[in-house]
Parts: sequence; structure tokens; C-alpha cells
Amino acid sequence: MSARNIAIIDGGGANIASLKFALARLGCDAELTVDAETIMAASHVILPGVGAAADSMQRLTQAGLVDVIPVLRQPFLGICLGMQPLFEASEEDDAACLGVFPGTARLFDSAPDHPVPHMGWNRIRRTRDSDLLDGIPDGSHFYFVHSYALDVTTDTLAIADYGRDFTAIVERANFSAAQFHPERSGAFGARLLKNFLQR
Repeated sequence: MSARNIAIIDGGGANIASLKFALARLGCDAELTVDAETIMAASHVILPGVGAAADSMQRLTQAGLVDVIPVLRQPFLGICLGMQPLFEASEEDDAACLGVFPGTARLFDSAPDHPVPHMGWNRIRRTRDSDLLDGIPDGSHFYFVHSYALDVTTDTLAIADYGRDFTAIVERANFSAAQFHPERSGAFGARLLKNFLQR
């Protein structure tokens, strides 16, 4: 893979090391940063995250990135919690988010066969074609850890089912995001990251 200038936005997530290792296996280095100029100059931007939406938005606000992220033009990938701030809001702590995508993250209904959080492997089903899913068959498994999820919209690229259908991957223009952790999802997760980096 040719050289890439990848910026990982430092949102304090515990999955940063795993993500950097996954990118290194693809032959790419990445810089962990909250510097707006570095992020704007990057060829690709990734926003990972673990935790609560309100905390994530507070970190982005403190870093001065709330007005930067929505206007980025390079390929952008949100991962897990990094997907939810791209939407308008989250029911979690009534967090107002960035509004790149319409919609509000909603808490899963807990049930004996669907405990919350949704944690573990689940299948995705594509709703439309995209180069982000090249080489990833319908029904492929990915690793999820989350309590809140986005409803299916016209921006949804793939869905998963956990008591209700929810958005597993979303995409609009240069922005895409996955509710699961590709860096923890084996060969298909690596393929999704590779597809993203080839944009």
C-alpha cells in the first residue's frame, strides 16, 4: 500500500493501540493527535472511541474540533463510539453531537436474549454497494461493544440485528463510520480498513 498520512483523533479511547497495530499490519503508520492543522492536512482521518457520547463530545469541544470535523474533505472513518458523535444527538446524557449524519443514537431495549451492552460477534448485511465493502461478503461477522445504536437511514451502508435492526456502517460523501471494531474483527475487519485506506 502506498504511503498514507493518517491522523487518528485522540479521543481517549482504550482501543487506540489495537487500531495502530491493525494499521501497522497494513503497512501504515498513523499519528495520534488533536491538532486541527495536522488533522486537516492528513490524507485520511480516523475517529475511534470507547465510552460515552457526552464525554466524547466534551473532548472534541476542548480540542477545538467541533467545527473542524464536519468540514473535512478527506476520507474519514468513525469507529464504535467514534461513529455516534457524527450524528445529530445521542440519548446518552442527551448529548448534542456534530450533525454530519441525521439521527439520534438510542439505547437498546434489554431482553434475556439481548443483554445490554451488545457485546460480541454479529453479522452485517449490506443495504447498498460501496468500495468500503469490497471483498466483504454479506453475513460477515464483526466484533461489537455498545449500548446505543443508530436507526437505519438512507445513509446506512450495512445493518445488523440485535433485537432491532440498527446501522452497522454508515456512509455519506467522504464520511463513513462503523459501529463495530474493525481492528478487532479479524480478516474482514482488516479488509474494511484496507478498503478505507485505498480511497
